[in-house]
Amino acid sequence: MKERYGEASLAREGHVAILTIDRPPHNFVSVELIRGLADALEDIDAERDLRAVVLAASGKSFSAGADLASPTGVGGAGMEGINPLYVQAVRLFRAGKPIVAAVQGAAVGAGLGLALVADFRVAAPEARFAANFVKLGFHPGFGITHTLPRMVGAQRAQLMCLTGRRIKAEEALTWGLVDQVVPLDGLRAAAVSLAREIAENAPLAVDSTRATMRAGLAAAVKAQTDHELIEQTTLRRTADFAEGVRSVNERRPGVFVGR
Repeated sequence: MKERYGEASLAREGHVAILTIDRPPHNFVSVELIRGLADALEDIDAERDLRAVVLAASGKSFSAGADLASPTGVGGAGMEGINPLYVQAVRLFRAGKPIVAAVQGAAVGAGLGLALVADFRVAAPEARFAANFVKLGFHPGFGITHTLPRMVGAQRAQLMCLTGRRIKAEEALTWGLVDQVVPLDGLRAAAVSLAREIAENAPLAVDSTRATMRAGLAAAVKAQTDHELIEQTTLRRTADFAEGVRSVNERRPGVFVGR
């Protein structure tokens, strides 16, 4: 039986919690979605019998990111929409149980940031990873400027952030951004299998080890999102950002002028 957490749902398989993003087909990030995920993770932490989490998504994409362009998206209210998103994002990094993300399709922008919350990522060959903010005339957010270098190294993170390039699953595997690539029809099962492998161990030892290895991560993401917000606020006032929004809506490359 599933429990609803706003735009997400929670199910249980033994010691494994299955937390599913339910905004198909592209699972765009919203404040409500991230709040629901954070609420669910806090409840999972409070349940002794739940020892690991699979973060999955319904639909074509894992998450195509935050909708910065449309009036009804996160960016519709300007930075007043972005700031609450980051407040909720930091809560995700405070979760205490190991998380395995099952990534199909796009994990782009804030969707990439969401995938980086997890300890491990199992991906389908169709998965694509991108920090595409510069293509919108914007600064990366969701703590990506901290979490991505931590995962793939500073040089590769800079390559992704300055080009906006989409990284395919197999390349992501060689970079360490992905831990396993499996066929799409076996994706969820593979993620659950990894979560069960973790959950069969002594839970106090697992949680303690994870806390040591992720020590200071939530605080670092908080500091980084504070800085990212400042840079994004400045760039949002530029002509290049306005052009980036137009180009996204018109499905064409942006023509930027540097002002």
